[in-house]
Amino acid sequence: MATARVISDEELLRLPKDGNKYEVVDGELRVSPAGWAHERVVANLTAQISAHAKAHRLGDVLGSNALYVLPNGNKRAPDVSFVASGRLESAAGTAWLALVPDLAVEVRSPNDSARQLLDTVGEYLAAGVRLVWVIDPERRSAAAYRSPTDVRQIGPSGSLEGDDVLAGFFCPLSDIL
Repeated sequence: MATARVISDEELLRLPKDGNKYEVVDGELRVSPAGWAHERVVANLTAQISAHAKAHRLGDVLGSNALYVLPNGNKRAPDVSFVASGRLESAAGTAWLALVPDLAVEVRSPNDSARQLLDTVGEYLAAGVRLVWVIDPERRSAAAYRSPTDVRQIGPSGSLEGDDVLAGFFCPLSDIL
């Protein structure tokens, strides 16, 4: 389970790059160890999205070291995120990105509860993220959220689709799991 403690921005900047995922939620530091299975899915998906985004000049793909400052003040780090062309330049040179990604991807870790994931998805959607994918490697499934009520469940033989957010992107779930 993630640990929590109150943390300042200065402390956050000094945290090590040690394979843990760091976020600040309601002023408290959340630390989540990911593990190799989680990281394999993240790496596979990042490669797929990056290749597509680069080939079609759609925008930038970032990993979990990119912290987004959401309107409620929380600093969230999706496992993978996509920001459409031209949007990232406005946040260049800052420690954290004061914008929300167009696509946020969370890969479920063994320590993630369903409630934590749904809270994170709800926070992303409320902040203006246009598409959120939650991938569950253990269940070999995923869910694509456009809103809290517009959810597409994706089974083992299904595919992730970028729709209007990542135009033309199509990836069988089996290619990343």
